[in-house]
Amino acid sequence: LTSTRDRKDHAAVARGLVARSTWGTLSTISQHLHGSPFGNVASFSDGIPGNYTGTPYFYLTPLDPSAADVAANPRASLAISAMPLGTCGDSDPESPLCAKLTLSGELGQVLDAQELSFAEHALFTRHPEMTIWPKDHHFRVFKLVLASVFFINGFGGPRHITVEQYYSASLVNLSRSFLHEA
Repeated sequence: LTSTRDRKDHAAVARGLVARSTWGTLSTISQHLHGSPFGNVASFSDGIPGNYTGTPYFYLTPLDPSAADVAANPRASLAISAMPLGTCGDSDPESPLCAKLTLSGELGQVLDAQELSFAEHALFTRHPEMTIWPKDHHFRVFKLVLASVFFINGFGGPRHITVEQYYSASLVNLSRSFLHEA
């Protein structure tokens, strides 16, 4: 995934994985499946080049089961793999050498005007197609407020990263090959 130096800064690599990724599996406690877990592919953005926040933002419609689920129970998680980034080489997606991250917390609608403006800009920059999605579907911006970070980036089990470590990690020291910006 990254250089040996990068691989040791687990919080920075986790943040970099979020910064480079554009989608993941958003899991909620399902209303339509009577409390069973439900995973749904979801596009997200945590910012723009030079201003990645680490907070995943989503553009969801009430027609989407995930948005309906969090209206009843806000607990959610976002699972991301490095495999789509092409940084895992010939490794299997489940291999511990292919970084994977699960961010868990509560998913809620963004109501603050300044944060909403930033989140919309981040989402529409990363996913321009969102700007033409049907207005009558009432898409809204949501964010995942983190409570835990689960990260695997090699053998030996998950890396213990607190939410505070995750947010305070610097992306500056990651190699350019890991954080190349399109």
